[in-house]
Amino acid sequence: MLITVPIDFDESRWQKVQENYRKWWAGELYRPLIHMTLMGRDPGRDEPKLPAQAFTSFYDLSVPAEAIADRWLYDLECCKFVGDAFPNVWPNFGPGVIAAFMGLELRNGNDTVWFHQPQLVELADIHFQFDPDNVWYRRVCDIYRAAAELLEDHVLLGMTDLGGNLDIVASFRPSESLLLDLYDVPETVETIGWQAHEMWWRYYEELNRLTQPARPGYSGWTPLYSEVPYSMLQCDFAFMIGREMFDRFVKPELQATCRKLGNPFYHLDGVGQLAHLDSLLEIAELKGVQWVPGAGKPGVTHWPDVYRKIRQAGRRIQFFTSQDPLGWGSLDIIAEQLGGAKDIAMVGTASIDEEPQIREMLDKYGAS
Repeated sequence: MLITVPIDFDESRWQKVQENYRKWWAGELYRPLIHMTLMGRDPGRDEPKLPAQAFTSFYDLSVPAEAIADRWLYDLECCKFVGDAFPNVWPNFGPGVIAAFMGLELRNGNDTVWFHQPQLVELADIHFQFDPDNVWYRRVCDIYRAAAELLEDHVLLGMTDLGGNLDIVASFRPSESLLLDLYDVPETVETIGWQAHEMWWRYYEELNRLTQPARPGYSGWTPLYSEVPYSMLQCDFAFMIGREMFDRFVKPELQATCRKLGNPFYHLDGVGQLAHLDSLLEIAELKGVQWVPGAGKPGVTHWPDVYRKIRQAGRRIQFFTSQDPLGWGSLDIIAEQLGGAKDIAMVGTASIDEEPQIREMLDKYGAS
């Protein structure tokens, strides 16, 4: 099929992306994945009137889904994809939007989205169910349909951030109450946790029906390409609990999800989650870990012991250039610390003015 949209990417490059990511997931790519998107390319047309937004939920519901898709297309036209980067978009309605799909109020902040339960509900009174007529679920579906029609197979449509299992429960039952529930009604926590698991999978599978007719493949808020189902799993609630509770209330659900996904990754967010790293690495099906030190902590180049533990367990590593003051230069440091760059994926953006230096870096790692 001829490319009919002016994105700087053609079918031959898509074939190369598929091949390289396939090898990386299989442990057969003997270099890092380097997903670098250069900003500042001339799109060759006027900018749409609709402004770019960090969160798709920031657009009023009256804004047509087709206008949002066209804004996405324009932004992609302003990019140059180098190394292992590829054009991708995903509807960002905040981490854990499944809570809004199941009835909670979605509230937009200045730079975030959260989900509001209007009144305290006892854990035993919480019941999850799939609602195809929910306004936020229909909004996401409409945007996927519009994007698939406009972008066709030129762009990968990534999964919206459905959230982590107990994070979903914590949206319905505030975290401070859920912490007490772990002691007071542990069996009920387990029951409602598995109900959240069932709903996560129901929405994941329903939304994938809309993304796959476009460019086949799977991605998400972390743009790793996968030919089989992939997700960046998480449980931010785990920051507040110890390993014993993690192993009882979080790990079993993660294990079950990892067995069902082809390429599961885990978003290890904050130093409070490091206590769970050993437990996570015991999950045989978990393919890799994305370590995020957290606000106010040193960047990713300052955690060699964390990365060594992940590497020694035979897992893959992913980080963003924005996670360290060195930017894309972080790869050199982490590769030196680990004695090689195999099984690492670096994702980032840079100005198109930096292309000569980035090309040199790509040449160095054989990722031109």
